[in-house]
Amino acid sequence: VQFVESGGGLVQPGGSLRLSCGASGFTFSSYAMRWYRQAPGKERELVAHITNHSGRTDYTDSVKGRFTVSRDNNKNTVYLQMNSLKPEDTAVYYCNTFPPKEGYWGQGTQVTVSS
Repeated sequence: VQFVESGGGLVQPGGSLRLSCGASGFTFSSYAMRWYRQAPGKERELVAHITNHSGRTDYTDSVKGRFTVSRDNNKNTVYLQMNSLKPEDTAVYYCNTFPPKEGYWGQGTQVTVSS
């Protein structure tokens, strides 16, 4: 099992980024997927959820209306489009299945929102 997150970087407040997470080692289309983030000194928190086939999505309140999660089951990839970024979105972003495959977290991708 492997998750490889990419697409992070340094962006100014109000900017946008699109994160990608490539997954392997399991049947991707059988699992709901989630994006999480962890800011320095804080617990990892759930950001977004997408079901496996219907593509139903849910978001934590702080990102609703700004972030959009999507997936491509043919590419075993889940995406997170982040718009109107705020300094409080600064964190390392991770993806995993739901329920999570503990012990198989990827390296994450750093998102820094700063002027």
